[in-house]
Amino acid sequence: MTITTARVPHPRAPVRPPVGSAPGAPTSRAALALLRQAADGLAEAHRTEEPLLRYPAAYLAALRAGAAVLAVHARPRPRRGSTRNVWQLLAEVAPEFAEWAAFFASCSDTRAAAEAGIARLVGRRDADDLLRQAEQFVGIVSASVPLR
Repeated sequence: MTITTARVPHPRAPVRPPVGSAPGAPTSRAALALLRQAADGLAEAHRTEEPLLRYPAAYLAALRAGAAVLAVHARPRPRRGSTRNVWQLLAEVAPEFAEWAAFFASCSDTRAAAEAGIARLVGRRDADDLLRQAEQFVGIVSASVPLR
C-alpha cells in the first residue's frame, strides 16, 4: 500500500476562469474531446473492482482532464533540453491547478507500478481514494472549461 504525502487540494477550492482563453472564444474540440475521455475513464474505473486496473484508469482520467486545461490555455514556450510532463505544464500555465498537479504527479510512480502488475503497491483503498480525487479534479476542470 502506498501512502501519498502530497497535500490534496480542497474539493471546493475556487477555480478562476482559464486565463489563456478569450471571452466568447469557442473551446477547442481537443479540450472537449479530452473532457469526454476523462468522463469515460472515470466510468471505466467505476466498472472495475480490480485495484491494478482501477488506479491507472482513475489516473488517466485525471491526466486527460489536465490535458484539457492545457488545450484551453496559451501554450508555454518550449525550453531546450528540458522534458516536462502534463503535471509540470499544468502547474505552469494554470497555477490555480498547481496543488492538483503536484498531487497527481506524486501518484505517477504508483500508477506505473499498477500497470506493471505490482499488486503489493496498490490496494483497493488506494485505488478508491485516487478515483475520488480524480472525480473531484475532473469535475472542477469541467466546470472551469467554457462549453462554447
